[in-house]
Amino acid sequence: MRITKYTHACLRLEHEGGVLVIDPGVFSEPEALDGADAVLVTHEHMDHIDIDRLRGVASRQPSLVVYAHPDVEDQLTDVDADKYAVNPGDTFVAAGMTVRAHGGQHAIIHPDIPRIVNLGFVIDAPGGPIYHPGDSFHVPSEEVATLFVPVSAPWLKLSEAVDFARAVKPERAFALHDSLLVDVGQQMVTGHMTRLSGTHYERLEPGSSI
Repeated sequence: MRITKYTHACLRLEHEGGVLVIDPGVFSEPEALDGADAVLVTHEHMDHIDIDRLRGVASRQPSLVVYAHPDVEDQLTDVDADKYAVNPGDTFVAAGMTVRAHGGQHAIIHPDIPRIVNLGFVIDAPGGPIYHPGDSFHVPSEEVATLFVPVSAPWLKLSEAVDFARAVKPERAFALHDSLLVDVGQQMVTGHMTRLSGTHYERLEPGSSI
């Protein structure tokens, strides 16, 4: 399996001819969706789903399938693609890959801001399961080999990212939700996560693959 990390929170997974894209938001590069068979959406925020772009891609790729929570699916009515509602606990196959949905709620930004739904997705892979948590620190009830850990957001502090990685106990972890940091901030976060996360940690530059 080839995993490409795009700007901010977007991942592209390619395996045995299938292309699965997670959270292609407004910060991510348009090429993340080239030839995509399926899209997973963790939640409705624009840095995780660019509805206008998705609409255009669906018009060019009629076989595209989108998986999202019912609250998000309701916002995609004019996207001309097959859409499937997903809830926490669901298991399904997208682009030939087995996916399990976890979580349920977005992390708290502030008590005055209503919480929204958020799904985390665990995807089976030859090297062990991959976890994209969206905007949450939900710890899934299964082993994770590769964790993409949010490291910068209005709703988190770095100690929470460290503790999240420690709780999940992956074999390796990579930065997610990281485009809000300037270069110095990236270096500081990488230093702390490398020392404290309890796993092999790395930040991938946008467009790079593992």
